[in-house]
Order: sequence, then structure tokens, then C-alpha cells
Amino acid sequence: MKISICIATQQLDLLDEQGQIIRQYLISSARKGTGQENGSFCTPLGKHIIRARIGDGQAVNTVFIKRRPTGEIYSPELGQQYPKRDWILTRILWLSGCERGFNRLGSVDTMRRYIYIHGSPDSVEMGKPGSIGCIRMRNSDLLELFDRVGAGTQVDIHE
Repeated sequence: MKISICIATQQLDLLDEQGQIIRQYLISSARKGTGQENGSFCTPLGKHIIRARIGDGQAVNTVFIKRRPTGEIYSPELGQQYPKRDWILTRILWLSGCERGFNRLGSVDTMRRYIYIHGSPDSVEMGKPGSIGCIRMRNSDLLELFDRVGAGTQVDIHE
């Protein structure tokens, strides 16, 4: 399996080993566009791998902070209580760059930037940029993807 993420179309494609599309999902990338630098709040481009799969077995809408479940389950009421929180829900696919000097090591290291593919509240609009760097997905879509990919899966993020 491989993952291809197109920023222009705000789409994630799950591909088989022959490069055929198995499934397509709408996503939401960074509202500030693409970029590699730490602190840019942009989505990094290039070749990546899934470094870690986090949250297996957790309930849908489990809230994560720093990759750890908080014990909270997201609800619209919780969202109103903390309107400025960047909600990371359900599962996390933590990405690591593969291109030294472009998205790996130094000030451009995707993993050190904590760039994930993660779940979002149902109210978050997909198909348009809105995150602070990560790739957001609908929880139901992320659960399906999470069950199909493992650590080491290739992820290509392109314009």
C-alpha cells in the first residue's frame, strides 16, 4: 500500500502496489499552504513514511494531546468549551520525512514538526485547507485508512 496526498485537490489516495487507486478520501491540509520549515504551520511536501500508528483500540472521537489520549471524548459542547484547541481525534498516523535536507533533519524535519494524518471533529470542513500543518480527515475515513496501512507505508505529499 502507498498513500498519495494532493494539496491542490485536497485528496488522499490509497494505492495498491501497482499504483492503482483503491480508495479516495477528502482531506484538509494547512490553511497557510505548503512549506517545510519548523514553525511555518504549513504542510510539508515530498516523500514520507508512516513512522508510528497511534490510538489503535481507542474510541471514536478520543482526544489526543502530544500523542496521548487525554481521557476526553470530543463533543460539540467540549468544542465550545475550548474553541481555540486544535483537535486531534480518534487515530494518529505520525509522518517522517525521507528526503534529507528537504523534509528530514534540521529545521525541516517532518517528524520533529509533529506532522500527522489525524481525525477531526465532524464539523471540520474537508476539501479545503484549514489545519495548522497536519492532514485532517473525517474520523470514519481515518479509521478505515488506519486499518489498511502499517508503519513504514510510503506517503507522498505533492502540490
